[in-house]
Amino acid sequence: MDLSQKSTVNGVAILLLLAAISQPIYTALYLGAPEVDRKFLWGLEGLLFVLTAAFAGSALVMAKRYSLGFSAIAFAAVLNVVQVGVGLTQFGPFREAAEANEALGGVAFSVVAFSFFGYNAAKILLGLAAIVFGMAKMKAGGKALGGLTVLVGAIAFLANTLVMMFGLNGFLPSPIAGGSGVLATLLLAICLFSLPEEA
Repeated sequence: MDLSQKSTVNGVAILLLLAAISQPIYTALYLGAPEVDRKFLWGLEGLLFVLTAAFAGSALVMAKRYSLGFSAIAFAAVLNVVQVGVGLTQFGPFREAAEANEALGGVAFSVVAFSFFGYNAAKILLGLAAIVFGMAKMKAGGKALGGLTVLVGAIAFLANTLVMMFGLNGFLPSPIAGGSGVLATLLLAICLFSLPEEA
């Protein structure tokens, strides 16, 4: 299968859009219906990230411009695959171990913290990509969308950096970092749809 750069970038945009939509759904289920098994949704996110890594990597290789943005998306996807994998395979066993032995509570929390470290690192990269492609959108004449994407990307970059540096129990609430990252991803996807053919 030989895809053009434009088709590949559109594929990246679709995958990012689906990922941005899936995360609020997961959060809503977690908060509103914790008894609902969310493994399928988490696994679906894992698949989206695997495909995003492949498509963004392909776009990076073919890119004439914006290589920093495509690189950030590709590596964010890889980090997200790791954090989803940790969540799917490690959260349950370590939670059960901590419930059976309270002394293991710190170990269980460290596994969660490691997963969120990867999650926040990925959001930093997506914030960076949003800045890159938001600036490209501004240069192409879409100042409102481009400017908003740059602003939200910068907020996501800074907020997730602070959470990554100071931890989940630091001075910045983790949902602010995660939420800004999801919004940056959504705006990034919209900008990618209108990226010119020669990108």
